Amino acid sequence: MKLQTTVAALFAITNSASAFAPATFVTRTSSALNVAIDTSDIKNGLTVEIDGDPHKVLDFSIMKQARGAAKMTIKFKNLTRGNTIENTYRSGEKFETAEVTKSPAQFTYEDESGNYYFMDMESFEEISVSAKVVEDRKKWIGEGSEVTLVTFKEQVIEVAVPKTLVVTVVETEPNVKGNTSQGHTKPAKLSCGATISVPGFISEGETIRVDSEKEVYLDRSV
Repeated sequence: MKLQTTVAALFAITNSASAFAPATFVTRTSSALNVAIDTSDIKNGLTVEIDGDPHKVLDFSIMKQARGAAKMTIKFKNLTRGNTIENTYRSGEKFETAEVTKSPAQFTYEDESGNYYFMDMESFEEISVSAKVVEDRKKWIGEGSEVTLVTFKEQVIEVAVPKTLVVTVVETEPNVKGNTSQGHTKPAKLSCGATISVPGFISEGETIRVDSEKEVYLDRSV
């Protein structure tokens, strides 16, 4: 009888201890597991799974027909292989979203092989990303740049750069005194490595805001 009482007491203590254990919070964001969607849900930037690979929607257009259902042409980028495809679908056709995880990271350095290294800002682990994945976004990634690493099945498939960036003009031709033409622009090299066109009144050393997706000047940074 005493043995049964002791066991019961220990069981109660164990349950009580687990009830007061600290909760674990995960700040990473992930898409829902293979959510079923159709053509009406398609938008630029959405990642769906096709034949086992993650495909990002780059662009789409809707073709209305006099008879029958409308059709949608979608341009995808295969984030695993790097190639682009363009397919046409009937209105209402189904897709499945790709289960991806997004985590904030900071660029640290590039090695001799062109691989990029980032520090996960949650776990502080070092993550290596191949040059193929970084590709056309590398000109927007400078020392200390903060990005988002997109992971699919434990593999980084995309390095997402913020749409709006604040950068410094490190090289551009001086503005010609007396030049008042409204449309005058000139090339400018930015601190991140990219080169874009800026208004003629912008000087070296100025801080500006740019749209990294459209690769255009927005305004001076306040």
